[in-house]
Amino acid sequence: MEQELSLINGTIIKGIGGFYYVEASGLVYECKAKGLFRKTGISPMVGDSVLIKLGSQGVENVIKEILPRINEFVRPPVSNVELSVIVAAAAEPEPVFSFIDKLLVMSEKKETDVVLVFNKCDLITEEDKNRIKDIYVGTGYPVVFISTYTGEGISELKDLISGRRCMMSGASGVGKSSIANALGGFQMETGLISRKTQRGKHTTRHVELLTGEGGIMIFDTPGFTSFEVLDMKPEELKYYYPEFEDHMEGCRFSTCMHISEPDCSIKEVVGKEISSMRYDSYVKIYNELKEKPVKF
Repeated sequence: MEQELSLINGTIIKGIGGFYYVEASGLVYECKAKGLFRKTGISPMVGDSVLIKLGSQGVENVIKEILPRINEFVRPPVSNVELSVIVAAAAEPEPVFSFIDKLLVMSEKKETDVVLVFNKCDLITEEDKNRIKDIYVGTGYPVVFISTYTGEGISELKDLISGRRCMMSGASGVGKSSIANALGGFQMETGLISRKTQRGKHTTRHVELLTGEGGIMIFDTPGFTSFEVLDMKPEELKYYYPEFEDHMEGCRFSTCMHISEPDCSIKEVVGKEISSMRYDSYVKIYNELKEKPVKF
């Protein structure tokens, strides 16, 4: 009996039509996932570290084991994300800050670092930039203004993300593909903005982990056009707004939700140390979670 080949450790970089493409030691292997994953409800994701067994004499390569994940996202379906790069357009289309905040909450829940990127900064003034910065005072998130047209901010962003697996999230039409091309020398297809909706046409059809110049590693994911209520209990939400942390102990009630309770130290600093826009988004998301409770 021929001796079984040793298992190889690699990373899933793409999955299409039931096939998974695993990078290992500079080579890419086309693999199938063994039936056990389907039976146990575990699905391989782009970003997974896996052990694969190479086939021989016409036998396909097989993923034998998925190694423990740092984190995982359902939408988009990726795992082991180190840095969440949340992208919005500074103009054309105008940024939707409530949507950005949902992406921030999702990133906090998954325990990734965050960088906030506003593209098309050549279309706004310094006053506009300062207004945006003020929204995120106290969050600790780096806010980077870039322009893929002029090149402004690209070098700064490279320094922040190089060497870390980045998930670039944001609505369609904000320039994610153009940014990735500028950062890593990729050649992603870019889309046009719909004149009617001011939203971009989708150019990414599947998820893929791309490695480019200078240690840039980006999950190429489909653009978001909507976002469902987050998968958490309402009372969890307050822990995912980092600017709340230094003030929560001052509330009269330890169970304070910072909505309608008296003597709430969070509400006392809204408009000062916590931006009104961020607080308003917190209330909005909290109410959404209450209306559509998650089943656990």
